[in-house]
Amino acid sequence: MATHKPVIVHDLNGDFSISEGDDRWYVIHTKPRCEKKLADYARLKDIVYYLPQFNSVHSYQYRKVVFTKPMFPGYVFSRLNPTQRDILKITGYAANFIKVQHERELLDELSFIYNGSKKNADFENALWLSSGLEVEIIKGPLKGLRGVVEDHTKIGEVRLQVNMLHQAVMVKVNPSDVKIVGEYVVVDTM
Repeated sequence: MATHKPVIVHDLNGDFSISEGDDRWYVIHTKPRCEKKLADYARLKDIVYYLPQFNSVHSYQYRKVVFTKPMFPGYVFSRLNPTQRDILKITGYAANFIKVQHERELLDELSFIYNGSKKNADFENALWLSSGLEVEIIKGPLKGLRGVVEDHTKIGEVRLQVNMLHQAVMVKVNPSDVKIVGEYVVVDTM
């Protein structure tokens, strides 16, 4: 029997709006296994953060246990002003604060992941692709999500990438629900 309560932290506190004034978006590199602790502290201090998570199932003898794990281990995304940044520094959970240069790009990528998780997408960790076909899901529960596929033969494996971190998560969909939106060249193999 478990002797501890599960740690439940909400994915998002606040919204994905562009920073204004002294606020800036940061990618906070946390100390090992401190993502939820930092996010919970930020929530208590009413600081905007996003900690994408997914469920992981482990089997122990005759029972299954579901854990909620960060999608991008070691990272929390947050919109901070200098005072809030100092507040999070003193927690001891943050190792480094990385300024986001291209906020709109990062926020678009994070909103696709957030919207997919709200629609109960079955995410799994995947390799980040430096190149691939840009696609959009046009049918089904994940309609409107944009991502990248490795090539046209794996069009059902859509990766939602965070280019700043060079990390991605993948969701499998019906290939007929996916449309290529980026530029591509058809190569005849016959």
